Amino acid sequence: RLGIAEYLHSTLGDRFAPPQILKDKVARGELGRKSGKGFFDWTE
Repeated sequence: RLGIAEYLHSTLGDRFAPPQILKDKVARGELGRKSGKGFFDWTE
């Protein structure tokens, strides 16, 4: 999803810049179900 947000930002301008929290989570490897963590805890 970050890739999509970055594409929209580069194409449509600053209004579509990805949120910093999304960038931070991707940088930490918190990719949702794929990694077991993200905005939710998927370890259970």
